[in-house]
This record gives sequence, structure tokens and C-alpha cells, in this order.
Amino acid sequence: MTNDPGARGPSKQRRPTGISRAELEDRVRARREQFEEANERITARSGRNLLSAIAIGVALAVLMVVSLLFISELFLVFVGLITCVGTVELVGALKKSGRSVPVVPSVLSAAGVSVAAFYGGASGQWLTLLAGIGLVVLWRLVLLAAPAYRAGGVGQLLRDLTAAVLVQTYVVFLGSISILLVSQPDGRWWVLSFMVVVICVDTGAYAAGLNFGKHPMAPRISPKKTWEGFAGALLVALVAAVLLTVLLLHEEWWVGLIFGLVLTLTATFGDLAESLLKRDMGIKDMSTWLPGHGGFLDRLDSMLPSAAAAYVLYIIFS
Repeated sequence: MTNDPGARGPSKQRRPTGISRAELEDRVRARREQFEEANERITARSGRNLLSAIAIGVALAVLMVVSLLFISELFLVFVGLITCVGTVELVGALKKSGRSVPVVPSVLSAAGVSVAAFYGGASGQWLTLLAGIGLVVLWRLVLLAAPAYRAGGVGQLLRDLTAAVLVQTYVVFLGSISILLVSQPDGRWWVLSFMVVVICVDTGAYAAGLNFGKHPMAPRISPKKTWEGFAGALLVALVAAVLLTVLLLHEEWWVGLIFGLVLTLTATFGDLAESLLKRDMGIKDMSTWLPGHGGFLDRLDSMLPSAAAAYVLYIIFS
């Protein structure tokens, strides 16, 4: 045995500290498979594709916020276009259920009411809406000259006219209220606030219902909507509404409680109302234009009645 300090013992083979490319690819593949499985479970439980829903929701929210904060006229164009598209969606869905609503005058009315709400105020909105309803009704009566539109007799005609009025009141009128509100002094902040609160309602209901939902709220209308989800929606909405009311709208905190409660009720009602309407027409979605959401109306069902509620609250408190 030598004491030579230069002598070396058996050399130890060092292990590489990194991982190989194959191992990295395996890990990425495993994580992707786990995520896809989780997404499939969420989709099966909620009825929506999570990734597509989030991506489209974020894109719509960004466009809405940018138009609200910088160019009000761009908000008019954006919401007016969505209102026209929603009108086409509902007219197409009604056609599948046997109701014939003229699409051209319906869209013309949607565009006209949107512009009138922005530049003419509430009076312009109402007058243009009444004129639009008259145009759609007259158009449908003129179509009676064609034999195909006389099938079903007076009963069918009354159903078609009722459906036409439904399109104008549900989509055109409610869709134009946010445009009317944004044209008011400081109205853009109320529009931004009510949209954020409604998004919080949808998010809170989705998260709470997905994790804790056991008791259906209206099983015959919307089986996936639960009381637990409603409680989660209310909690998140109240917190968001109080913060927005105090920091953005400069109102008292208790106004935020009213704001959050009212919008939770209207957003939930809007969701259930459209679910009932789709069940009556025998369809799952208004259209397939938005992957993960169905159609624009499927995304905005909570927003439409909430816009009307926000406008009333603006008149009361602002």
C-alpha cells in the first residue's frame, strides 16, 4: 500500500445530471395524456370542451374590454355584429322547430336598433325596435303570396309571428341595451362592471358545480345546474361586485351587494330561460359557430337579461 498522494483510487463513473431527449418526450407525452384525460372528464361532466371554451371566452373578453376602454364606436360595431349573428342563430334554430321567421328583416332590425340605441338613446331604441317588429311582421305577411308559406293555415302564421316578436325582444332589444348603457355618461364603466360580474357568476357556478354539485336546481330544464353551483356563483359575484362598485363605479359598498345579487339572479335566469327555449325547440346548442360554446347566444344567454338589470341599476344609483 502506498502513501503517494498522487496515487488515485478506482475511478467512479459519473452519472449524467440531465435527461435524454427520449425521456423528455416520454414525460411530455405522459403529461399531455393526463391533461387530455382530465379535460375529457370535465367535458363529460360539464358538457363543454374546457380548452376551447376558455380560449374563445378570453378572446371575446379582450375584444370587449378594448372596445369599451378606448373606442366606444368600436363597441357599437362589435356588439351590433354579435346581435346580428345571434339573430341569425335564433332564426335558424326556430326554423328547425317549424317556425318560419324572415331572416333579412330580422337582421336589418338588429342593426338598426343597435345604431339607434347608441345615437338616439332610449327613445330612438324603442321607436326603431317597433319599426323593426313591424317590418318583420309585414315581410312575413307578404310571404303568404307563396303557397309554401300558407301551409298550416292561420295557426302556423300566428306561431311564426310570435316567434318573430320573440327574436326582436329577446336578442335585438336585450342585445342593444348594453349599447344604450355605454352611450350614457360613465356608462362604459357600468357595462364593464356588469360583464365582469356575469363572468364571475358563470365561473363560480361552473367551478362550484363541478366540484360540489349534488342537488339539481332545475333537472328538467338544465340537469347540470345545481344549487351548490348557484351558491358558488353568488359568493364570487358578491365579492367581485363590491370591489367593482367601490373601486370603479365609486358607489357605496352596499350598492355592490345589490349589484351582485341582482346580476346573479338575472344571469341564472338567462341561462335557464335559454335552456328551456332550446329544450322546447329540441336542440342542444343554438349553433356550432363557437367550439366549446355552441353559438354566440349560448355564450351570451346570461349577459342579455343582465344588461337590462345593469341599466336599471345605473338609472337608480348613478
